[in-house]
Amino acid sequence: MKSWPYPRVAAHRGGGTLAPENTLAALRIGASYGHTMVEFDAKLSTDNIAFLLHDDTVDRTSNGHGAAACMRYAELAALDAGSWRDARFAGERMPTLAEVAASCRELGLAANVEIKPCTGRDVETGRIVAAETARLWSGEAEGAQGVSPLLSSFSYAALEAARDAAPDLPRGLLFERVPTDWREQTAALGCVSLHASHRHLDEALVGRIKAAGLFMLAYTVNGLERARELVRWGVDTVCTDRIDLIGPRALDA
Repeated sequence: MKSWPYPRVAAHRGGGTLAPENTLAALRIGASYGHTMVEFDAKLSTDNIAFLLHDDTVDRTSNGHGAAACMRYAELAALDAGSWRDARFAGERMPTLAEVAASCRELGLAANVEIKPCTGRDVETGRIVAAETARLWSGEAEGAQGVSPLLSSFSYAALEAARDAAPDLPRGLLFERVPTDWREQTAALGCVSLHASHRHLDEALVGRIKAAGLFMLAYTVNGLERARELVRWGVDTVCTDRIDLIGPRALDA
């Protein structure tokens, strides 16, 4: 990938703070504000269905309790994953990756699929999520914004498995704080991008990463002036919860 085909702004977990995260409602909210790229978290149920959830447990974002890795998808799908955010989202569920792919296609959304394995399931999650992503977005489905989905993960092992399962999909390695060996890690995984918390970035570090030939995504950027500063430094995309404040064209030159 010689150029960065993704927009300047990605809606964090679909709809930022305006919708229950990682739901189809979140994707619709993000699209309703004009955003053309969404980021979301994908993991596996115990019966190996790829679905959307950030945490290892379902407690924070649903009316259920317990570890997602111990639940079949039918159990997860029966939970209410919307009411915790607002009563008007009652009945929203944790969608499958297949449902999300269809929604992205319908809404014209490019996707950053963050592989978010439950503890101890890094390799199988990376392999299955990547293979499913490649299948679901292949051919006609790849047309959302005309770009391939971007895979990312904090887990080196998960992204390594994703590379082996879907070598043609672009990959970005995620860090909270960029380590000293970022060059070696991203090169070994064949990454096109490095994704990092904006809190630990400065202009010199961004410059070194860009000079190494990598694109950059910064998360989770909720201030407009900070977002503009990061773009001036060379950051290619910012991921934001404030999809209302940082609009899809807010960071254009």
